[in-house]
Amino acid sequence: MTAEQSSTPPVGRILTINGGSSSIKFAIYQEGEILQRSLYGQVDRIGLAGTNLTFNDPVQNQQNSINLTTSDHKSATSFLFDWIEFQSGFRLIGGVGHRVVHGMHHTAPELVTPGLLEELHRISPYDPDHLPFEIELIESFGKRHPKIPQIACFDTAFHNSMPRVAKMLPIPRRYEAKGVQRYGFHGLSYEFLMEELGRLGDPAGKSGRVILAHLGNGASMAAVCDGKSIDTSMAFTPTAGLMMSTRTGDLDPGVGAYLARTEQMTTAQFYDMVNHESGLLGVSETSSDMRDLLTEESHDMRAAEAVAMFCYEAKKWVGAFAAALGGLDTLVFAGGIGENAPLVRARICQGLSFLGLELNELRNMETAGIVSAYGSRVIVRVIHTDEELMIARSVGRILKSSSAKRND
Repeated sequence: MTAEQSSTPPVGRILTINGGSSSIKFAIYQEGEILQRSLYGQVDRIGLAGTNLTFNDPVQNQQNSINLTTSDHKSATSFLFDWIEFQSGFRLIGGVGHRVVHGMHHTAPELVTPGLLEELHRISPYDPDHLPFEIELIESFGKRHPKIPQIACFDTAFHNSMPRVAKMLPIPRRYEAKGVQRYGFHGLSYEFLMEELGRLGDPAGKSGRVILAHLGNGASMAAVCDGKSIDTSMAFTPTAGLMMSTRTGDLDPGVGAYLARTEQMTTAQFYDMVNHESGLLGVSETSSDMRDLLTEESHDMRAAEAVAMFCYEAKKWVGAFAAALGGLDTLVFAGGIGENAPLVRARICQGLSFLGLELNELRNMETAGIVSAYGSRVIVRVIHTDEELMIARSVGRILKSSSAKRND
């Protein structure tokens, strides 16, 4: 059960919706003296065989899984909203928060308005894998419950503080006017991690040099100085930066031209390859899951090379961001791989003693909160990230602020 201390008046219950390309995560939080998660779950395998809704209700001590007979996005959304409406706490929902992956120049969560929806439709081509479905979720809920306020929480907003030199891409300037620049993603996760550093009393969170490593199916890093993002590995799209489960990360653009000439590969085919057939899956040829590859690496050279590439590239990004920051005070591992793969953490950190970073082998294998050695100048932390809680916090703040303004 997740809880957070709060000194502000309650605003009811908050529903969070985190829509992905093949899943919808959701959670309901109860506001009050604490922000408490009372129900959570997800619809996964949308668009594939075996679509199902799984949920966990810690308050009622219930958990279950329900198979869906249809698997397209519209049917999955309708099924989920029908199911949520039948839950006992739904009538107390005071606001809904949505993760919106791409917000372009929006710098903070915003109340959903017709104008904002119109803008999101306009910028959909910047993120065709996420934005159309996220807009569909917002509009679908709005039609059902037009009086419940909805808040859009932008994944790109955290990186708006990056300096111009970090945002620019080295292409002709005329494309910058069309919005082609580095935006960065995983911002809700990074914002949560920075708040956690403050809660844990790590001074680097407010006045220090921090590298945040969100390593999961999608993987990225961010360099944060004095609480503000100054650079991040993902760029114009989430495909850039680190090698990921099925994404290439940074790739020589000449590869695209070569494959077009020699294999007659179309733009659509290339896009699909670099996003869905590459990364750990492409190199190993067996799995995109780091757990599988770590199990197989001792007797499968392809799996071993996939793991080695991932760790090597992550190490390079740590070094690059330490240079951008002028040193390093705290390194944070988060995400499914960052939180659950001690061997990956160890291999990334190996050889970084020149930065003042030393791991404690036992603490790392136990996945303690701090896994660095006692004499290490750089603190290395493992923090469980929680994008849904970050969304709920943002919704609560906006609703309370709106209520305070109405009462003035």
